[in-house]
Amino acid sequence: MPRIRLLLLDDHVLFREGVSRLLTSESDFEVVAQCGTAAEGLDVLARTPVDIVLLDYDLETDTGTRFISAAYEADFRGRILMVTAGMNELQCSLAWKLGIAGIALKHSSPGRLLEAIRTVAGGGKWNDQEAMARSTSSPARALSPRERQVLRGVLEGQTNKEIAHSVGASLSSVKASLQQLFDKTGVRTRGQLVRVAVERSLETTGSR
Repeated sequence: MPRIRLLLLDDHVLFREGVSRLLTSESDFEVVAQCGTAAEGLDVLARTPVDIVLLDYDLETDTGTRFISAAYEADFRGRILMVTAGMNELQCSLAWKLGIAGIALKHSSPGRLLEAIRTVAGGGKWNDQEAMARSTSSPARALSPRERQVLRGVLEGQTNKEIAHSVGASLSSVKASLQQLFDKTGVRTRGQLVRVAVERSLETTGSR
C-alpha cells in the first residue's frame, strides 16, 4: 500500500523536527520535505508529489491562508491539514472556505495528530473543537490596568525591557502580565497577540 506523502510547513524548526520524527516512525507515512516559509513550501509542491500538507497558520511574516490560496491556484490536488496553536473564528472560517481538510491543535496528543492525518488522508474532515473555543466571538476576560499597559507596549513594538522601563515595573512583572495576556486571549506568540488585539479592539488605555 502506498505511503501517505507529507509536507511539513511550520516556521518553528524544533516543532517540525519533532513531528517529522513522529511521522517517520509510522510505516504508512513518508515526510517528503519540511519547510519554514510559504515560498519554500510552494517550491516543494511544484516539483514533488505531496498528498497532505501539515500547515501552521502563523508563519512569522505570513499566514497559512496565503499559502492555501497559492497552492490551489498552482493546481495542488492534495489536502491541507492546519496544525496550529490556535485560530480565531474568522481565521477558521476563511481557511475552511479556501478548501482545507481539517484543523488540529499543536498541543494535542501525538496519537490524536496521527488520527487527524489518517482521517484527512482517507477523505474525511477533522476539526478540533478547541480551535473554535479560541475564537474571537467569545470576548476575552477583562484586562487589568497593568495588562493594558503591557499590551499597549507590545502594540507599539517595544521589547519587554522597554515596556518595563515605560510602565515603571520589573521585567519579571512584565513577563507575567504578557503570559496572562496570552492565556486570556488564547494565543502563544506576540504576533498572534497583536492580531487578536486589533481584531477584538482590545482596550489598551490606562495610566502609566
